[in-house]
Amino acid sequence: MRFTKMQGTGNDYIYLDCIHNPPPKDPAEMSRKIADRHFGVGADGLILVCPSTQADARMRMFNADGSESEMCGNGVRCVAKYVYDHGIAKKPTLTIETGRGVLTLELELGGGKVRQVRVDMGEPILEGSKIPTTLSGNPPREAPLPRFDFRVTCVSMGNPHCVTFVNQITDQMVLGIGPNIEVDALFPRRTNVEFVKVNRPDDITMRVWERGSGETLACGTGACAVCVAGVLTGRTQRKITAHLRGGDLLLEWSESDNHVYMTGPAVEIFSGEWPD
Repeated sequence: MRFTKMQGTGNDYIYLDCIHNPPPKDPAEMSRKIADRHFGVGADGLILVCPSTQADARMRMFNADGSESEMCGNGVRCVAKYVYDHGIAKKPTLTIETGRGVLTLELELGGGKVRQVRVDMGEPILEGSKIPTTLSGNPPREAPLPRFDFRVTCVSMGNPHCVTFVNQITDQMVLGIGPNIEVDALFPRRTNVEFVKVNRPDDITMRVWERGSGETLACGTGACAVCVAGVLTGRTQRKITAHLRGGDLLLEWSESDNHVYMTGPAVEIFSGEWPD
């Protein structure tokens, strides 16, 4: 089976063309195997580029543990690059069907290939029961997290996020506390966990413990959630630069349409054959 490895700000996935080829029989199991960084290709998960009846392509995304996620911000930028660069749809603006609906992506081209993508990520989901979380508030804002010495703001960008602002981000927070928050009963579908340091009202640094994958170098939906949480808590402006371990993302929570816009790179690394 032919695969392509791609990354967006260091958030790397294996991509399969399921428009021209049949999808794997068990994508969850394949994700667990191919994403393994010692016995597989190595990635944060597996993304299937599928046909769609309502968009240029459909994205299905599986985490490294085999669980299927609704959405991946860095992944959808790479899907757009794959669709354009591989000739599936040669248009400067693409639509991609995802678990949270059809998204519109504007492509920045260089040398006939996609270099950067601006994604309309849609409106943030702020109703607690739809995030989902059992913490009180719509959304929970600076809510004390029982058993942890943190106050958190919860946002969904089609997948759940739990954002906490801290003075300094430490390994103990991300690697020690992050996995415990991910599976806490307060989050019925588990959650992604963001630890954020505000440098200026328009500039933040963050690290992410991703649901189903562990710490990743970047999380596009997580950066969008941080942009929203920063505004809701009065810490940041509506336009920010987010510094992640794999690079920078530009975010805007627009006042005019309530949509969050994310701009960042998309890079193809290499292709290969995976034994079926």
